[in-house]
Amino acid sequence: MDLQKVQDIIRSSVADHLQTNAKPSLAASSGQAASGQKVRAAVLVAKQQLEIREFPLREIADDELLIRVEGCGICGTDIHCYKHDPFDLCPVVLGHEGTGEVVQLGSQWKIDSVGKPIRIGDKVVTSIMETLDSCMIAKYNPQKANLCDDMRIYGLLPDTPNDHLNGYFAEYVIIRPGSSIFVVNDISLKLRVLIEPATVVCHALERAKNCGSILNFRSRVIVQGCGPIGLLMVAVLRTYGINTIIAIDGNDDRLAMAKRLGADHTINYHNYEDADGVAAQVGDWTKGLGAHFGFQVTGVPQAASNLFKYIRRGGAICEVGHFVDAGTATYNPHLDICKKELTLLGSWAYGSWEYPNAYHFLERAEKIGLPVEELVTDSYPLSEIETAFQANLKQQGVKLMVTPY
Repeated sequence: MDLQKVQDIIRSSVADHLQTNAKPSLAASSGQAASGQKVRAAVLVAKQQLEIREFPLREIADDELLIRVEGCGICGTDIHCYKHDPFDLCPVVLGHEGTGEVVQLGSQWKIDSVGKPIRIGDKVVTSIMETLDSCMIAKYNPQKANLCDDMRIYGLLPDTPNDHLNGYFAEYVIIRPGSSIFVVNDISLKLRVLIEPATVVCHALERAKNCGSILNFRSRVIVQGCGPIGLLMVAVLRTYGINTIIAIDGNDDRLAMAKRLGADHTINYHNYEDADGVAAQVGDWTKGLGAHFGFQVTGVPQAASNLFKYIRRGGAICEVGHFVDAGTATYNPHLDICKKELTLLGSWAYGSWEYPNAYHFLERAEKIGLPVEELVTDSYPLSEIETAFQANLKQQGVKLMVTPY
């Protein structure tokens, strides 16, 4: 789908169907939930302290939707918030990799963000509220709206006296005016949970295409880091047709999954004395030249520094992994960049227009036999969310999902 067309549809939908100053109304169509009903949510009340709390379900407005949550993946950002609260959000209901069923539909909602009819009972995904009209980046370059300071994401919204259900680690989430939303009735729960993280890798791939001929069918590409985002990066590269993919990680189970998702070679860095040893192995697979391109998908600064050693002269690196400040990485400007004439790219989150692209990537990956659905390895009920977070911290499984029950 043409990205500009998607953006135009989103903005037209917002303008025509979402009036941001609407007042609550009983005219909203009703589904399975009643105003005043007590519903549960997992609230991060302090660092490393989650509590299950009950909140009365407020009446939705004409320009809002009520979603009954069916599942939400645990993201690395959720873990950073759990450990450090870097955005100073507590108390907050986390969870942005979510999906669910429309149970109440404000009367102003007729279509989703790509023009599909939206009805009670539809399965949907959403995480982004559109940026404000005052944002100059979004106004003059809509496809860079992900860089706006006021971009708001469900699961990273502060708690307010009237709005507690702002994230998917809850039984319900209220979708407010200005949100992008997509009907996805025809895929499984696990694939729906993967759509949001898939937008991250689809955005990184679009950024990489800016390097022109560096990334093509003949390219030898490194994916450093085989967490859920890294593994999806392997899958999107295989779906895109990249000829040789090298996955680097320290976990043999995740490297085995990388193989199943399309990696041609894997490297467990624990088996090498240092980064020079890893570089030598990469050289053996690339005629001594190094990889054409590298996607850095860890949140470890030293790994970001090491990747320069694995990339050939004239190559490129895309930094995907550092969504939060984990520290400083070092490099030699002469040896690592100038002498190599290296291209460096950053990739920051995603835009709402990348949801359709992520959906089609997952659909295509399934069709060519990549077991992307198997990335969701474990499911925990909301009552055991603390256990789920601890399991994630211990790197048990790959993508862990929290469900209401």
